[in-house]
Amino acid sequence: MSLYVKYCYYKCSFIFNLKVKIMRFSYHPSMCNPSFYLELGKAAEAAGFDAITFPDSICYPKECDSTYPYNDDGSRDFLDGVPFLEPFSIIPAIAAVTDKLEFSTSVYKLAPRQAVTTAKFVTTLGVMTNNRFHFGVGVSPWYEDFLATGERWEKRGKRMDEQIDILKGLMNGEYFSYKGEFYDIPELKLCPAPTKPVPILIGGHSKPALRRAARVGDGWISAGLSLEETKSLIDQINSFREDFGTMNHPNYQFQVMGEAAYSPDGIKQLEDLGATEVIVAFRNTYEGGADERTLEGMIAEINWYAEEVINKSK
Repeated sequence: MSLYVKYCYYKCSFIFNLKVKIMRFSYHPSMCNPSFYLELGKAAEAAGFDAITFPDSICYPKECDSTYPYNDDGSRDFLDGVPFLEPFSIIPAIAAVTDKLEFSTSVYKLAPRQAVTTAKFVTTLGVMTNNRFHFGVGVSPWYEDFLATGERWEKRGKRMDEQIDILKGLMNGEYFSYKGEFYDIPELKLCPAPTKPVPILIGGHSKPALRRAARVGDGWISAGLSLEETKSLIDQINSFREDFGTMNHPNYQFQVMGEAAYSPDGIKQLEDLGATEVIVAFRNTYEGGADERTLEGMIAEINWYAEEVINKSK
């Protein structure tokens, strides 16, 4: 092979192997009628969505002193009577009727849960979905969640850091032990384990959440934000990643929500900010009120978005 041919070969190989970041699209059904989920999953996959995402709620306490951090007045009334299905139960059901659709939680309240039990759920789901699951986690803003599960509210962030360490340690199916401030776990292993580690994404807008996403996360998940807010938080995470030496992560994810996600121009703007996936929903749950959506109407929304945004953003 001549030097010129070798040069052309290696140059073409380099260009071919460059990873072009293409926006991914995730559908959020917004805690709809539970009987709709299987058909919505099939419709989302057929329309070209990459993933479907599920929130998490442990319970709705009759009395509550906590403040909700993601709406203007901190009230929780909009959550009363909302049908939150347990993500580890509904995701396998949808996985069984789809082939390529991926799944995530946005976000699972990890800190009030028990570490090894959660790791068993996560590894099982990784196996059952054939590596189609991404685990989005958060601390939980509700003190009442910790009361309900018998876990400590104090130092909940540090406790979740240990839980993430344990999740990662048990992901490969080998023997693993852990000794920390909150957990003292003897050598054990989980079987079966997925053939690839389940990505762990961190939710939240606070400085500790952003630092955690940069230090130990495979990505970050936001709630609804403006373009300016999204840029600010992505920039902060990347700055923290530089500090922690984690900028070389090959598949770091920025999953974002917001008004920009509903037009091709907005998608381009989010891509320019570094977003890798948008999460879209067609009902603002924060407004409260009865959910009168029909299955046919929700599938029509999925198809509209695919035609007007996904197909026009490629």
